[in-house]
Amino acid sequence: MSFDLCQVKQAEHPFYIEAIGTEIYSIEELCFYLYENVYLLDQSILNEQLCDWIRNELDLKRLARALDEQLAKQDATIGFILPIFREIGYLSAAGMREYAENIGKINVQGADVRQKLKADHLVRSGMYESALQDYWEILDRQSPGLLGTQFYAGIWNNLGCLQARMFRFEDAAESFYHAWQLTDTSQMLRKYVSVLPLYLSEEEYKQKLKELGADEELISRIQEQNLQICKEAENNTVLKETADPYELLTQLKKEYRRSAGES
Repeated sequence: MSFDLCQVKQAEHPFYIEAIGTEIYSIEELCFYLYENVYLLDQSILNEQLCDWIRNELDLKRLARALDEQLAKQDATIGFILPIFREIGYLSAAGMREYAENIGKINVQGADVRQKLKADHLVRSGMYESALQDYWEILDRQSPGLLGTQFYAGIWNNLGCLQARMFRFEDAAESFYHAWQLTDTSQMLRKYVSVLPLYLSEEEYKQKLKELGADEELISRIQEQNLQICKEAENNTVLKETADPYELLTQLKKEYRRSAGES
């Protein structure tokens, strides 16, 4: 990828990209967004408002006219984006072909699969609330006969992982439970059980394990997973070095209550 920076003037008024909650001021920033966020390219950005911004703020009237024409066509994602790249030579010919191929692979997927790819990308980008919304939309309209239970179990699993990352442990447990009900696998059962002590009392936790018939090996694995959760949470909280898993869980629960506004 090679192009000259600041070939076009910066906008006085920025264009707001709703998907990631940010503002851009130049065609270079627009190209960067379009290239790095192929799973987020929809009508929220490929629209008349973007054409007007390019025309009025960047004074690229010829490009804006070309984009206006593309909006009138169906499935014109590639036809809309590539002229923007060409305006400043953002990609080589080979880069343009590869990009077009990636868009094509995404477009042939069903709506639920495309939205899952979008949600997964939002998680990687740190846009957790937006990702949650997309996961829930998929689950609200799920049709197991179309994609199969494994696909929707994967959605529940991803949702649970995200909720746990956000310290919404009770919600995460419910999501993992749904995934376990759909798959009936030991791996998903372990995920469900491992998050329980992050919001249950020790007594409630042990009672739940008894109800589920968890054996000693599973309990040992749960403790290992909880230690891993503690390590991953170091960016959110300061945890003490300790060999006592319940002390670690207590610290995590305190951080969870703080982040959720609880006392």
